[in-house]
Amino acid sequence: MDDRAERLSRPRVPALDEILGQAFPVLDDGLVRVVDYMGDDAAVVQAARVSYGAGTRAVSDDRGLIRYLLRHRHTTPFEMCSIKFHVRVPMDAWRQWIRHRTASTNEVSTRYSVAIEGTQKTSPDQWRLQSSNNKQGSSGWADAEQGSELTRKEAEFHHAARTLYDERLEMGIAREQARKDLPLCTYTEAYWKMDLHNLLHFLALRMDPH
Repeated sequence: MDDRAERLSRPRVPALDEILGQAFPVLDDGLVRVVDYMGDDAAVVQAARVSYGAGTRAVSDDRGLIRYLLRHRHTTPFEMCSIKFHVRVPMDAWRQWIRHRTASTNEVSTRYSVAIEGTQKTSPDQWRLQSSNNKQGSSGWADAEQGSELTRKEAEFHHAARTLYDERLEMGIAREQARKDLPLCTYTEAYWKMDLHNLLHFLALRMDPH
């Protein structure tokens, strides 16, 4: 038996390589960027066919199979691919993200480091009203006068909360306690790694109109 390691090339995805490390802005101060990935279309196809051999199928056949798998929700072969993101996101949104217990995550800890000096701000025309028939959703918008007043008070609150936090740190208060009154709109950063099957499921849920 030949005990030498098989020489394997790392699959490359040109579309991902092109944007690797590029920060895509989100909200007013957030970002999402791809920092690494594993697998490509061939990995999905190979898992679906199991006995697939390189070069035995045309590219168009692979494309057709992948579309068939997606269309009929035979998505376990997509678990052969994974992608890792660096995200900067408000804490309240992040708490919803990690409810999807299908990713490996590592978040900046405000026990060890100073909290990011950034909060997600709401413009006057972006205050949504609670839906009357969906407890999780919104419907319609606050009027211009209400929106302007809410945005003004939001800015005052953000400033007061950050000032109090900074004062505690300057007094030598432990970071894990100094942070306790920071608003959930404070930005946090994390690495978030997930296989493609679970990523597609996550997006389908979070992009639902409600």
